[in-house]
Amino acid sequence: MVPFAIAGLAAFAIAGVVIWLTDGPDSWLQTCIAGFLVGIPGLLTMIVHDRNRRRRRAITHAEFREN
Repeated sequence: MVPFAIAGLAAFAIAGVVIWLTDGPDSWLQTCIAGFLVGIPGLLTMIVHDRNRRRRRAITHAEFREN
């Protein structure tokens, strides 16, 4: 899920820059900023979840261990 979160953050950032450079509506720019800022904690949560999932699988399933 982390790549999807990164893609979403990038999409909001690119859209925000485009709207800002083309002098688009302020409400759209605010939506892009809010989407980007709300996406950051979501990305961090997914990173921690994936790290914990890998750790749990390494403990319970030997075939999932990373070298």
